[in-house]
Amino acid sequence: MFIGEYSHSIDKKSRIIIPAKFRSDLGNTFILTKGLDNCLFIYPEDEWVILENKLKTLPLTRKDARAFVRFFFSGATECELDKQGRILIPNSLKKHAKLDKEATIIGVSNRVEIWSRDEWEDYNNDDDLSYENIAEKMSELGI
Repeated sequence: MFIGEYSHSIDKKSRIIIPAKFRSDLGNTFILTKGLDNCLFIYPEDEWVILENKLKTLPLTRKDARAFVRFFFSGATECELDKQGRILIPNSLKKHAKLDKEATIIGVSNRVEIWSRDEWEDYNNDDDLSYENIAEKMSELGI
């Protein structure tokens, strides 16, 4: 399980350090892809396979399903950590997540997310996404 929030810089070669607490659970290779809300998602290979199998069941006849699958898979890339615990972020993914120099890396249960520090701050300052508002909506889901 991935939990926690960490701040890291992106170097001039587009590399970022993955927090040590996440590395062993990510394994030797893992998948980096476009995420929702202008961030990037990182999935360990076993979680990626689960997600891939779910996405394969979506009906090809639905335009929104085709669009989501294209969005998700077109940006996906297999990553390996270098000796310093860094990964290289492709330019297309940097652009998607509006990443520049400073990033926030968070653990979200079965995945890791990489956010531009500014985007993460904006997301957390959104009044519609206050803890109280989210908690009210979760009660509707039985949580």
